[in-house]
Amino acid sequence: MPIEDEPIINQWYKHLDKGYQFQVVAVDENEGTVELQHFDGDLEELDLDSWYDLELETIEPPEDWTGSMDGIERDDLGYTETEMSKGDWSAPLQEEGETEGLEGNEEEPESEAEGEEEYKE
Repeated sequence: MPIEDEPIINQWYKHLDKGYQFQVVAVDENEGTVELQHFDGDLEELDLDSWYDLELETIEPPEDWTGSMDGIERDDLGYTETEMSKGDWSAPLQEEGETEGLEGNEEEPESEAEGEEEYKE
C-alpha cells in the first residue's frame, strides 16, 4: 500500500518492498522533491509523485544512525563531554571504602550473631 503521508524531515522510513532504511533530509515543495539519505550514506532525490507511490512505514532511527551521516559533530548529538584521564578507565567501579552489597564483605548484625551462639550452646 503506497504511503499517503507527507514526508517528514528527520523521520526514518523503511521501504517495505526492498527492505532498505532511509531518512528524509529535505523537502522542497517549490521543486516538488524529497531528498533521502539511505543508511549506507547514499543520497537520493525523488519527486513527490514517486514518494507517494512508495510502500513505506515509519521506523525508529537505527541504533547507530550517525555512521552514514556527513558533518555530524559530537555537540550535535546532545552528548556531554567529561574530562577523563587514562587512569579513570582502569579505576574500580566503586569508591574505595564502599563495601555495601559486595559478597563476602557483609557483616552479620551483633544481635543475630549472639543469638546463634546462644542457640548452639
